[in-house]
Amino acid sequence: MRLSGKTALVTGAARGIGRATAVALAAEGADLALLDVGGDIPGVPYPLGSESQLDHTATLCRKAGASVLTAHTDVRDGRAVREAVTAVGDRFGRLDIVVNNAGIAAPSGKPVHEIDEEEWGLMIDIDLTGAWRVIREVGRTMCEQRSGSIVNIASTAGLVGYRHFAGYVAAKHGVIGLTRAAALDLAPMKVRVNAVCPGSVRDDAVVEGRMLAEIARALEVPVGEHEHAFVEAQPMNALMEPEDVAAAVVYLASDDARQVTGSVLTVDGGYSAR
Repeated sequence: MRLSGKTALVTGAARGIGRATAVALAAEGADLALLDVGGDIPGVPYPLGSESQLDHTATLCRKAGASVLTAHTDVRDGRAVREAVTAVGDRFGRLDIVVNNAGIAAPSGKPVHEIDEEEWGLMIDIDLTGAWRVIREVGRTMCEQRSGSIVNIASTAGLVGYRHFAGYVAAKHGVIGLTRAAALDLAPMKVRVNAVCPGSVRDDAVVEGRMLAEIARALEVPVGEHEHAFVEAQPMNALMEPEDVAAAVVYLASDDARQVTGSVLTVDGGYSAR
C-alpha cells in the first residue's frame, strides 16, 4: 500500500492504460479522481471511452478499496479541467498524483504533407496541449502543498519517428519536452514530473483497450493479424501489457521515486534501444 492516504487524478480513465493505471493506483491505497471525455470527438475516426466504461473503471477502483470521483472532462477545455481539479480539492482536500493519459492515436495514417490543418490541430490539442492544461491547473495545487507527482504518458513515438504518424510523433515528442521543462520549473516546490513511454501495448479485453488496433488500422494492417506484426518488431518478442505500464506509473507516483524527476521511463521491451 505505497500510496495509502494519497489522492490520484487520472485522465483518459475510461479504458485501456488509463483503466489499468487507475486500478493499480487504487490497489496501492490511493483514492481516485477519474476523468474522461466520456464520448466521441468529431474528427477522431474511432469510438472513444464511453460514460459506461468510465463508470466501470470507477467500480473496479471501489472494489479495490478506493474512494472515487468521476468527471466527464475534455482536456481541450481549460475551464472543464479547472472545474475538475477544483472538484478534486473539494472532495479529497488534496491532490498528490496526476497521470496525464488522455490521448488519441488518429487521425493518422498519411504522410506529413497530406495532413490538413484540422487533423494536425486536433492531435496537438489533445495529446500535447491537453497535458499542459492539466499540469497548469494541478501545478498550482501541488505547489501550494509543496509536494506531488505528475506522470505523463508519452510513447516510443516520443523517442523515435514513425512513418505516417507525424502529428502523433510531434505531440509525443512535445510531451517529453514538456515533462523535462515542467520538472525543472516545479522542482523547487518538491513537485516531480516524469514520463512513461510505452511501446506496443496489447489491447487487453479486461481494460477494453483498442489503441493498438487503431494504430494498425491507420497503417492498413489487417486487424486480427496486427498483433503478430507488432510482435515481430519487439526485441523481447512480446507485446507490452497494460499492467506493465501501470506498474511503471505506480513506481513514479510513489515515494520509491522521491528523487526521480525529469526522467523518461521506457516500457517498450527494448524497442527504442535499437
